[in-house]
Amino acid sequence: MRRLLPDPAGDVDLRSAYAVPPGRQVRVNFASSVDGAVSVDGRSSGLSSDADRALFHLLRTMSDVVLVGAGTVRAENYVGARDGGNGPPPIAVVSRSLDLDPAARLFTETRVKPIVLTCGSAPANRRRQLESVADVVVAGEVDVDLRLGLGALAERGLARVICEGGPHLFGSLAAAGLVNELCLTVAPLLAGGTAGRIVAGLVSEVRDPMRLVHVLEDDGHLFLRYAVR
Repeated sequence: MRRLLPDPAGDVDLRSAYAVPPGRQVRVNFASSVDGAVSVDGRSSGLSSDADRALFHLLRTMSDVVLVGAGTVRAENYVGARDGGNGPPPIAVVSRSLDLDPAARLFTETRVKPIVLTCGSAPANRRRQLESVADVVVAGEVDVDLRLGLGALAERGLARVICEGGPHLFGSLAAAGLVNELCLTVAPLLAGGTAGRIVAGLVSEVRDPMRLVHVLEDDGHLFLRYAVR
């Protein structure tokens, strides 16, 4: 992978290029087509490449926890963390309704219990079912309070967060002013169709100025790192 900006260079050390300062940090990782589609045929894998997948896994290893929305878990058929040592970090799922299958791969193919961030109004029977396979955390009453949820993760030593979507979760984080950084892969693909953008669900516009940290390139894919000013 080569760097185009700020200063051109080849054979970039990705771990150094994506290093983050110590302390609480919310980094969002997304891919989109050149026309802004967040998925192809309903999944993000159609926008990926070998370099993108390698970066995806690297960003996970540089994080304490993976934050993801329940819809993305279902659509992408997420697998849990299968190494309790220095491998992938635990998965934390945000779900107001707890519409999650306890028999899904997220809960059965894992060595580290997933965390489920929910709210007090979630169905009590679903909560009981999930408590046997996950660490269920109530953060908020009517809806999931992401600030409280991130605080609960930090109390567990999970301060460096990598959010992998979906667009509604990204939108909620942005609306709450909780995003520190965006890592965006732009695939050399004109997708068309009806796929949404990387941010969804915002009631009002959020105008967070972002600073472009770098632009990397591999086989036509652009890897953009932005920091919120």
